[in-house]
Amino acid sequence: MSGVPLFGTDGVRGRANVELTPEMALGLARAAGDGRPGTVLVGRDTRRSGQMLVAAVHAGFQAAGSDTIDLGILPVGAVAYLTASTRASCGVMISASHNPAEDNGIKFFAPDGSKMDAEREAAVEARYRHGPPWVEVAGADIGIQTGMPEAPDRYLDHLAARSRYALHGIPLALDCANGAAFRAAPALFRRLGAEVEEYAVEPSGTNINEGCGATHPGFLAERAPGRVGLAFDGDADRCIAVDEDGVAVNGDVIMAVLANHLHGQGALPGDLVVATVMSNLGFRLALRGLGIKVVETPVGDRHVLEEMRRRGAGLGGEQSGHVIFGGEPTGDGLLTGLRLLEVMAATGAPLKELRRVMTEFPQVLRNVRVRVKERLPDAASLWAAVAAMGKRLGDQGRVLVRASGTEPLVRVMVEAPTSAEAAGVADELAVIVRRELGGEAPAEG
Repeated sequence: MSGVPLFGTDGVRGRANVELTPEMALGLARAAGDGRPGTVLVGRDTRRSGQMLVAAVHAGFQAAGSDTIDLGILPVGAVAYLTASTRASCGVMISASHNPAEDNGIKFFAPDGSKMDAEREAAVEARYRHGPPWVEVAGADIGIQTGMPEAPDRYLDHLAARSRYALHGIPLALDCANGAAFRAAPALFRRLGAEVEEYAVEPSGTNINEGCGATHPGFLAERAPGRVGLAFDGDADRCIAVDEDGVAVNGDVIMAVLANHLHGQGALPGDLVVATVMSNLGFRLALRGLGIKVVETPVGDRHVLEEMRRRGAGLGGEQSGHVIFGGEPTGDGLLTGLRLLEVMAATGAPLKELRRVMTEFPQVLRNVRVRVKERLPDAASLWAAVAAMGKRLGDQGRVLVRASGTEPLVRVMVEAPTSAEAAGVADELAVIVRRELGGEAPAEG
């Protein structure tokens, strides 16, 4: 990862012990804590490499003079909440979210529970790359590690207290991705009265996200017909639902359902929703028809949160299932699932009916692995082709090409009136990406 920016759209990620090494984890923690002693909370998901990287992060912060509190395996929403509620100086989540088990990552949280901003990330990276000499810490100033055995209960109490409706009688299937929510999610929804059937709750350290979770909603659809399902990713900041007919309900549809309900109650501040450039054209058209404005941001829930705070918005998120509610410091998949079930409880309508608030345009995504994604802005022939394709589709479609913030990929997204037309345009552009930037054959997203 030398010479390449370490922080992407969601922290630092890489192959554990190859790209993201314990030495790097220790160095980043020491850089984040250098000259800024305090208390740091550290949580993780279920990956085998998590213990190794957590140990390094604890050591780095302690060497910088910070005391650390180990939270163990918890959803990322718990780390954010506990960081803010305990007034810690920093929070850290060791997770690569929806990535495969061999990857891992580090997310840093500010004292208010929101993700560390780009300016602070840049400062941490610069300090890490500069290296020694560090601020001298010795003797009684060296940090120590303690635990917080009550952390899971504090988090669940917090979420349960936010519940507005009883969920008694709702048959619910949960896919916990063999990840961070494998204990917390079933415990929460049982506490609230739902009839819970749980899947992917046997983490081995190597099976996180493996054919299950938010990126594989078909796993839940096959196992729980007739039930509403909630599927989380590895750190449980994403939630994708499955309706009673086994149809996936992505983040766009979830936001449309929530926005429609809140708008009808007069509880949607500014009558607006913040979404990213990846949100479906059908989402934009549906909300426009409801009298709700959609404000667009770059990809990344941090950008969504920044815009929500700037505008005082009460709802925002991403198609991938990151949903953020006004006043919250970050996305939490368990809270997203809770709010969706509450709309069902409040209206008495099944999810398969609620989802009709919007009609999704066919959307095709091609991920092209490239050698140097940083060359994308200078690929003139590609951008000329993008402009031509966009003109051809007009207001009945959309083309978006962007570099991944976490992987060596260029993502080509096309929306069109038919799947065949969207796939044709996406495949043409993927070939040009491969030719211009070098890489492997494009794979379907």
